[in-house]
Amino acid sequence: MVQARYKQVVDRLAGEIRTGRLPPGTRLPTHRRLAAQEGLALVTASRVYAELETMGLVSGEVGRGTFVRETALPPGQGVDQQAVAAGMLDLNFNYPALPGQAELLRTALRQLAAAGDLEALLRYQPHGGRPHERAAVARHLARRGLAIGGEQVALVSGAQHGLAVTLLALLQPGDLVAVDALSYPGFKLLAEAHRLELAAIPAGADGPDCDALEALCRRRPVKAIYAMPTLHNPLGWVMGLDARRRLAAIARRHGLLIVEDAAYAFLADDAPAPLAALAPEATVYVSGFSKSVATGLRVGCVAAPPPWLGRIERAIRATTWNTPGVMTAIACGWLDDGTVDRLEAEKRADARARQRIAAEALGALPRIGHPASYFVWLPLAEEVRADRVAVALMQAGISVSTAEPFATSAQVPHAIRLALGSVEPAQLRGALAKVAEVIAAPPY
Repeated sequence: MVQARYKQVVDRLAGEIRTGRLPPGTRLPTHRRLAAQEGLALVTASRVYAELETMGLVSGEVGRGTFVRETALPPGQGVDQQAVAAGMLDLNFNYPALPGQAELLRTALRQLAAAGDLEALLRYQPHGGRPHERAAVARHLARRGLAIGGEQVALVSGAQHGLAVTLLALLQPGDLVAVDALSYPGFKLLAEAHRLELAAIPAGADGPDCDALEALCRRRPVKAIYAMPTLHNPLGWVMGLDARRRLAAIARRHGLLIVEDAAYAFLADDAPAPLAALAPEATVYVSGFSKSVATGLRVGCVAAPPPWLGRIERAIRATTWNTPGVMTAIACGWLDDGTVDRLEAEKRADARARQRIAAEALGALPRIGHPASYFVWLPLAEEVRADRVAVALMQAGISVSTAEPFATSAQVPHAIRLALGSVEPAQLRGALAKVAEVIAAPPY
């Protein structure tokens, strides 16, 4: 009878949520009050809410209670750009581009067609890339403060692929990985696919709380830490040199693998040395050219200590065999002739201009970010619910992300993450003004 009663309560509450009798944002009774109202044991009432949360109908918030979720928000908001409908202004996913890049591609293809080794691009390439291409990437990384040779570089099909082969090569299912409490959603997906356990580290002033990381390592067998020290996504921090040195020391002391994600590092032209330069024996540095050049150019790199390169190359072989020869030739040609450096400088200027637009359009709203990043984090007041803001904006033709895809802990803050790099500046200004309007005076 208890099981039947429990299911009846779940079904009734689910029905009331789906029909709108319990609208989004409704605070539900406490576990204890629900138990008293329904004649259930306290543990059974907790199971009711747990099942409703599994169904995606409610969310439990520590210190606040249990709330009805906005079910009109597409699942995966902030992870899958395909969730953005045609005609929607996309502040959800970044694919920054500059005028004239299509002409650059036409020129590169003509030059490639006239090259003497074109036939070689039709054949399989070495798993980690051809030596001259690896050397071109190494020279580029040296300009970012990472002085290594091409023999420590492997080419991959974008930074996401670089992260995937790193986890496949160097970690085992069940391994515990420390990660920021708010972090890149793509890493969360990879961790799930590789069956890794994530342990959330709270944020300090400009990076992960190193005291919390040290305490975690003493308490549990942490194998690795995933870090974005330069232009963190979504918070935009750039870790200071002292904090980087301390993180490197913790990694050495506890034998941690550091996975350094530098996908957005090109936007910060005054950043301290990468973690890979401070702890070269313990760090895999992953980057790509999707954001700095073009998202369709699926070329990236992994820089790692020599003992790990063979394992990483085997993981590349197991996943893509090698990067596409044509794309890699174009990317490395642009590295050698200065095109990538020029595009990165222009995109830093473009990101700064967009941040200025955001500052003007968002006004007095609290915001977190970097003056040269392509995203802004908006923490919301306690009475403002992120899912309802996202739905109201979606109905106004604007796609944004809530904090949920970025959260690695059970506590998900009410916040909105805005991607600034996918909308024309004139449209961006109007879209951000609408965001400010909805947050200040929500139409629901």
